[in-house]
Amino acid sequence: MKAMVLTGHGGTDKLEYQEVPVPEPGAGQVLVQVTATAKNNTDRKAREGLYPTKKGEMTSFQMGGKPTLEFPRIQGADIVGRVVAVGEGVSGSRIGERGLLDFNLYANERTDINLTPDYYGHGADGGFAEYVALPSDQFHHIPNPDLADAELASMGMCSYQTAFHMLTSANVQAGEHVLVTGASGGVGTALIQLCRIIGAIPYALSQKSKADSLLDLGAEVVLDRSDMDTFLDRVKEATGGQPLDAVMDLVGGEMTDYFIDAMIFDMNARHTYPRLSIAGASGGNISEILWTRIYLYQVQIFGVSHGTREEAAQLMTWIGDGHLKPVLHGAFRLSELHKAEDYFVHRGSNYLGKIVIVPDEQWQEHGQPFALEAN
Repeated sequence: MKAMVLTGHGGTDKLEYQEVPVPEPGAGQVLVQVTATAKNNTDRKAREGLYPTKKGEMTSFQMGGKPTLEFPRIQGADIVGRVVAVGEGVSGSRIGERGLLDFNLYANERTDINLTPDYYGHGADGGFAEYVALPSDQFHHIPNPDLADAELASMGMCSYQTAFHMLTSANVQAGEHVLVTGASGGVGTALIQLCRIIGAIPYALSQKSKADSLLDLGAEVVLDRSDMDTFLDRVKEATGGQPLDAVMDLVGGEMTDYFIDAMIFDMNARHTYPRLSIAGASGGNISEILWTRIYLYQVQIFGVSHGTREEAAQLMTWIGDGHLKPVLHGAFRLSELHKAEDYFVHRGSNYLGKIVIVPDEQWQEHGQPFALEAN
């Protein structure tokens, strides 16, 4: 089969389009013919070694105590396709099913916790290939005929489960005012929708050019990120003078202090602790914050990378029932993954949602309808 193989840390030159053996499904696994796989920012960051847990290191994360990103590796976490073969212990009735992967490599069977996050496309081969072997119980049957395969891939767990876990970690409740930063990306657009499902009120921080799309998606108000000097005043205007209950932060860097300001400016008006969920650092990996602001104002901070089996199962139900809708920006052929990576890094002001990668042999049916003009 054809696959895009990551051969080491570095630039896109480390991605090589190769012929590799088709995997065989092991016990409890299904062999999936891939039709679409979403591209996530984590693919680029893992490739470039941008997940340091110590100063000065260039690595991908190794929360289980040892590196799991070994080369060669096939990346791609949010996989959609059809079951074409099954391993021992899996019913043959699954053959032909279309499904979406819960992308986690779970370290144990607990459904309520996930302490050593790893995933397909990082600790095991993923979907930037024509075929992939996956756990049967994590490849969820999604027959919804209203969703094309590329659209379904854009709703993958890398974004949606991360978003959901940001909300559940901070115990966000119906009626609460929630700021969503990085609102136009995969996690951000998922957060806006999930806030509405649970009854919270999402305020989006993004570019002015994306306001209409984010409002259509469910944002209460879109705050222009280009003018942070007036950010606090605009939050007060948007909320009717109420402090934000929680911030879902995908940006970090120097903006974190602004987000804390928006939660603590009137503690007498609060009914719960200020909560900051962090699942990204697109604005910088280091934030300078006075710790007195954290402990005196009792700001609760939650670091989020992956979610739980329970959360994945709930999301699969919402996706299958049509409660969540795809935000698909466009598609690229697998053989043009280098072009997709470059497009993602230099994406313009019209970018919203997710890019998906479609195997070349599946392109006509599953990719062409969503092809970008630049592709």
